[in-house]
Amino acid sequence: MAYNHLVIKELTWIEQYYKYGEKIANIAKYLSRARQTIYNVINWLKKA
Repeated sequence: MAYNHLVIKELTWIEQYYKYGEKIANIAKYLSRARQTIYNVINWLKKA
């Protein structure tokens, strides 16, 4: 199984979608990423 790192553009999209109140599942769908990946990024942003 290959792992692809998130690029800056994807991180920016995740942050913006989350700020606008988009659901995690929808963000994951838009970016073709796993929900857990999105959760991890959002939790990291909350701590920062």
